[in-house]
Order: sequence, then structure tokens, then C-alpha cells
Amino acid sequence: MAAILCPSCHKLVSADAETCVHCGQRKPGLWGATATMRKLGLELNFPHLITLFCAGLYLLSLSLDLSAIFQTSDFMRILSPSLESSVTMGATGVRPISFGLWWTPITAIYLHGGLLHIFFNMMWVRQLGPMVEDIFGPFRLFAIFTVAGITGFLASTMSGHAFTLGASGSIFGLLAASIAYGRRSGQQLFTRQLLQWAAMLFIMGFVFPGVDNWAHGGGFVGGYAVALIFSRSQGREGIGAYLIGGLCLVATVGAFVMQFITMVGMR
Repeated sequence: MAAILCPSCHKLVSADAETCVHCGQRKPGLWGATATMRKLGLELNFPHLITLFCAGLYLLSLSLDLSAIFQTSDFMRILSPSLESSVTMGATGVRPISFGLWWTPITAIYLHGGLLHIFFNMMWVRQLGPMVEDIFGPFRLFAIFTVAGITGFLASTMSGHAFTLGASGSIFGLLAASIAYGRRSGQQLFTRQLLQWAAMLFIMGFVFPGVDNWAHGGGFVGGYAVALIFSRSQGREGIGAYLIGGLCLVATVGAFVMQFITMVGMR
């Protein structure tokens, strides 16, 4: 009988178990999907999957216009896709949305404007993601990540940014969700450390050029709000978490399908 790690408490449990014997999580094997993924050498680890997806899209955006890669002398924009490539892939902002590309606040979450941009964002995803996953579970983690990214880009667009992209709004949402949990659970030392991280990241956003601070702020507010809602049902994930996480996944896949259709139509 195959054993897996429960997605809620991360302890060993049978892949066929109806509930986790340790935390009570229903269907810890996700109706057999976890065991199948394990046989294929895959792992249901949202921070890992997000990193791979962002890296793949970054390489694809570079390949769309190879001539643009080395056309900048700015150290902060090393190996940057061209603006045209980023827009083709699904960057958002006032201009794309004004042209009817209303789904781009989702696609833009997974796109990045340069090597350093994606490196630091993925570093924070891998730092904060496992922590938020331990607190809320993988499906609620993905919902927080998605909603925070959308609210961040909506704030950025309303502030007048013509084009914007990147996972930093979602990252600020993960940070805010952790702070909301720390405040609600009374863990003052944990909360203070996270507030220091948030302050440092906000300050860095004003120090370095080209940073979309509106997306950071909007993502922080969105992540905090969603975490407060999820905190009402603290503990193992249930059917509600599966539904919300599933809806976010469907919305993400649908957004990229819409962008692909648009991209094909542009060529």
C-alpha cells in the first residue's frame, strides 16, 4: 500500500485513506491523484510548481525576441524580454486592459521582466510558500497567491501603470497572510519578524527603480483580507478549500488559454 505525505500536516499516511489519521484531513491522497503523481516522479508542492512554471514562461518570453536580450546596459535588466514579448505573453496594465485583455491580471503574475526580477521573486516564493502552505494548506495557499496577484495588478492599473508584470504582488500577499495568521494566533515574535520583512521589502521597492509599489500594496491588502476569511476555518482543508483553490486553478488555466488564443490571432 502506497504511503504519501498528507498535504495538510505533512505526515505519512496511506494514499487510499479516507481521512488522515494524524489531522483528520479528508482524502489526503486527493482521490488517488497524489499516488499517481508520485509514480510519475512529480510532487504536489505549489511553491515548487509555481517556480517551474514561472521559469518556463520566462525562458519562453526570452525566446520570442532573442535580439532584445542583450540590448540593455542596465545591470538591473540583465536578460530582459522585450516589451512586445511580455505583452504577447500576457503582461497587464492600463494598455492591455484597455484593449480588452481583461484576464491579464492573472497571466502577468507568472511573467517576469528580467533575470534578477525572477530570481528574487522565486527566492521569496520558496521562502514564504512552504510557511503559508503549512499554515493554511496547499489549496488555500494557491488561492491567496492568485487573489493577491489580481488585487495587486488592479491597484497598479488604477494607479495608471501602462504595463506591469511579476509575482511580487502575490508574494506580498503571502507575507500578509502570514502576518494575519500571526496576529490572530497571538504569536508576537513571529508577527514582528514578518513585519520587519514587509517593511524591508516595501523600502526596497522605493529604493530600486522600476518597481511597481502599487502592486505590492494591493497584493498585501488582498492577501491579508483572504487570510482573515480563511482564518475563520483554521485547521485542515475541506471541500470549501478544494473548491476555492480549484476555481483559482481553472481561472489561471483559462486566462492562459485566452492569452494563447489572442497571441495566435496577433501573428
